[in-house]
Amino acid sequence: MIDPLLIAAVAGLIGGSMNAIAGGGSFVTLPALVAAGVPSVNANATSTVALVPSALASAYAYRHDFRGFEGVSMRSMAAVSVIGGAAGALLLMNTPQRVFDAIVPFLLAFGTIVFAFGRQAGEWLRQRVHISPHMVLVFQFLLGVYGGYFGGAVGIMMMATWSLLTTKSIAEMQPSRNLLNAAMNATASIIFIAGGLVYWRECVSLLVGAVVGGYFAARLARKLDPAKARIVISCLNACITALMFWKTFG
Repeated sequence: MIDPLLIAAVAGLIGGSMNAIAGGGSFVTLPALVAAGVPSVNANATSTVALVPSALASAYAYRHDFRGFEGVSMRSMAAVSVIGGAAGALLLMNTPQRVFDAIVPFLLAFGTIVFAFGRQAGEWLRQRVHISPHMVLVFQFLLGVYGGYFGGAVGIMMMATWSLLTTKSIAEMQPSRNLLNAAMNATASIIFIAGGLVYWRECVSLLVGAVVGGYFAARLARKLDPAKARIVISCLNACITALMFWKTFG
């Protein structure tokens, strides 16, 4: 039998690399922790906590570039992200294990679709639908809840939503995405830690692997075509999602 800590470390290495290149690392880390014997609710919490340091590091790297949205300050966006993240974390803590086991494959499937097509969907909708930019706070709260509860592809979901609600370019969205993603995940992590949901040995192994993978992948990412990297990661996400459906319902 493979050592659970080794599984966590390798998953962290892959997940950290994915996050550095295009995102989607939790699609690997959550199923890997489940495969290592961690209950799915605890695996989700442990994965979130382990990936927070890299999220905070990314946010810090963009610290001089944060900008608000049309009529909405970054402080307000951060506040609703934190509140939503806390609400999502509390919702997860009160979800029965067997219920979460059943919905994880569907959450992964939803996240996989958003990861693959979210940006294009946001741009397509923006050409056909007009929504007041002030609604961005409402949507950001809902994204915060999703991020605190599960979080798969939440960064892509934010950018797709902002494409619909604002006139910001993709480049302008990146700093905000990193900050608000870190805010909701850090908030959820504090609640998960306080609630005793984290499997610390697996968490540390995952964290170390994610830091190593993220560091080297970040250097490699400069030489990669982001569009091609996203296609490869989307295919990997789809395979993992299919395996989770098979494991749960097969």
